[in-house]
Amino acid sequence: MDLDAFSAVHAPTWARLDALSGRRRLSGAEADEIVLLYQEVATHLSTVRSTAPDPSLVSRLSEVLGRARSAIAGSHDPSWSDVSRFVRTVLPAALFRVRWWTVAVTGAFLALALVAGLHVYADPAAQAAMGTPSQLQEYADQAFANYYTDYPGQSFAAQVWTNNAWIAAQCVAFGITGVMPVLVLVQNAVAVGSAGAVMALHDGLAVFFQLILPHGLLELTAIFVAGGAGLRIFWTVVDPGGLPRARALVEAGLSLITVAIGLVGVLAVSGLIEGFVTPSSLPWGVKIAIGALALAGFWVYVLVLGRRAVRAGESGGLREGHGADQLPVAA
Repeated sequence: MDLDAFSAVHAPTWARLDALSGRRRLSGAEADEIVLLYQEVATHLSTVRSTAPDPSLVSRLSEVLGRARSAIAGSHDPSWSDVSRFVRTVLPAALFRVRWWTVAVTGAFLALALVAGLHVYADPAAQAAMGTPSQLQEYADQAFANYYTDYPGQSFAAQVWTNNAWIAAQCVAFGITGVMPVLVLVQNAVAVGSAGAVMALHDGLAVFFQLILPHGLLELTAIFVAGGAGLRIFWTVVDPGGLPRARALVEAGLSLITVAIGLVGVLAVSGLIEGFVTPSSLPWGVKIAIGALALAGFWVYVLVLGRRAVRAGESGGLREGHGADQLPVAA
């Protein structure tokens, strides 16, 4: 096909479609015309792609069609109503759908941390692998507590948020492998249990919980959610639940993106608690109460708003009407 000749013949049609697409208001006749021109130019693009796929012409026609599509169907501009809807329904629904995965990961993490802690506490060889007696003493007496006070609150909160967001991102991004979430969670469980054992060996177990609990209740829960969400998408590959595997993965993936966005906020809150509450001069009972209230608020948000949103049909993924049309599938 001669592209120059083809372009010369149809250029007026393309120009007319582009001109109509740029108008704010269309008359009834122009609305009918733009639809007909859209169909015609779409055929032109298909012809070019199949017979003489010139990148420049394909890009040009795609842009013209994109503007026309927005003019015909309307475009969606993000607004505060979208943000409100995300916070009130989409995010809690996504978190609610992974609640049992979160509970399972929490139980496994705590059990593994306990086993690791008891092993280090009872095994001199395991203690020696972590450091010399003087190093472990120094860790229990100074290093563990100094971790929370060595940096200004703002810098420390940002550092903590970045580190925890990276851990959560690994669980989410590589969840489909089924390996990375398990690896990340096991490493962190062993680290927490071992640190607790070292503190217990040097009569610092109370200090350990005082410094961990204020922020750790919410922080670790966020990590558990990330791990559970990652494992859920892996399980979708194994068992798509009666849906075509590709569609099941798309739906689970969209929900996973929602969870990942939501965890940014959850980890920001835990980072603020770790940066400003944990090292503060408040009584330890007050600090732990703040952490417990933050965790309780999270679960109320998930269980109350999430259950309500799911019952209303919210999937936790793309907003209805903004995604692709879906064909019904027999279960």
